[in-house]
Amino acid sequence: MNLLESLLGGQGQAALGQIAKQFGLNESQVRDVVSQLAPALGQGLQRNARASGGMDALIGALAKGNHGRYLDDIGALANPDTTADGNNILGHILGSKDVSRSLAGKAAEQTGVGADLIKKMLPLIASLAMGSLSKQTSSAGGGNPMSDVLGSLLDRNGDGSALDDLIGMAGSLFKR
Repeated sequence: MNLLESLLGGQGQAALGQIAKQFGLNESQVRDVVSQLAPALGQGLQRNARASGGMDALIGALAKGNHGRYLDDIGALANPDTTADGNNILGHILGSKDVSRSLAGKAAEQTGVGADLIKKMLPLIASLAMGSLSKQTSSAGGGNPMSDVLGSLLDRNGDGSALDDLIGMAGSLFKR
């Protein structure tokens, strides 16, 4: 399951309803915003996971961060601590506030939701993204959390298999 599907379905759906309520939007608007933001967040996670020590740092953050609580208790999304946690997550995923601002601006152009509002939603969506990854790794049961997260991050086309995506990435390396 890819990050976007994870955020838009199941427990993520209730969280999106909470965000809609919190920001005076309808759920369709929030879904549109998430659809614009999730690919960039996923790419940032992929980039970080590929960096030296990045996968270990991500696995550690998922294990210690208790991010699944954002899906278990959607009321926590209204807590200022969630925004602070989300801003920290964004710092790791995107690297700078300029990238976050640019991402919010592009999402605003595509959705019609104001960039200032999207900037306020972005930390909550980042928290939900980590919560979703956390849930995916914990629900894997006896599986290998590292391979489960890596597979989820590398499954670019959302077909449930990262193999074709890895082959595509390898092929693009040889084209250079």
